[in-house]
Amino acid sequence: ANAIGHSWELIRTGQATQALTGGYDALSHLVFSGFDSLQALSPTNCRPFDANRDGLALGEGAAVLTLETLDLAEKRGARILAEIVGYGAATDCHHLTQPQPDGDAALASMAAAAQCANVAPNQIGYINAHGTGTPLNDAAEAAAINRWAGNNAPRIPVSSTKSGIGHTLGAAGAIETVVCIMALQEQFLPPTSTLQTKDPNCNFPVVSQPASATLDYAMTNSFGFGGANATLILRRWK
Repeated sequence: ANAIGHSWELIRTGQATQALTGGYDALSHLVFSGFDSLQALSPTNCRPFDANRDGLALGEGAAVLTLETLDLAEKRGARILAEIVGYGAATDCHHLTQPQPDGDAALASMAAAAQCANVAPNQIGYINAHGTGTPLNDAAEAAAINRWAGNNAPRIPVSSTKSGIGHTLGAAGAIETVVCIMALQEQFLPPTSTLQTKDPNCNFPVVSQPASATLDYAMTNSFGFGGANATLILRRWK
């Protein structure tokens, strides 16, 4: 997510006209052992924002995007998929692996992206949450979304697609950006496919089934170890 945000900043400030950006990660015994030693892996199913969630599932994958100026895209006849309009990043330095419980840095990341995009919570039609399915991560992110959205929280659909593909680590931010692009293009809400009982601390609706929607803006959160947080906002291209 930070790679995409940084590339976007280079283009919008005139330091580049085109960039290839994204992320990838591959599973290994070392990575699995690390998460196992943290007792972060679910022994059942990864259930983000579920009241009975018990851990994450690991996945692997990659996503790469071409970012470019509008002039260049139109000149070469490119099919424009979506527009990035906001990027925010923040860090809380709270703990090596645990998020700050109130989601302060996550809130700062979302607020910075919204300010950059000049959009308010009532304009966001969908949030693709970081949503790992671990008790501490989801609680902190839910608190951040609740605080950022305020009275608008009950009308903003949220889901974590990690329920279906696992946590792809260094690829997650890029893959979930692509998910948002697909949602904007196809006008639908991707689900948290394993949700059973929504955590009552979530003031927002958690999407459990694919559904049609009218979306102009989508937000995606990526919150990593060490308190590194990034948020991207995308706009439907018309």
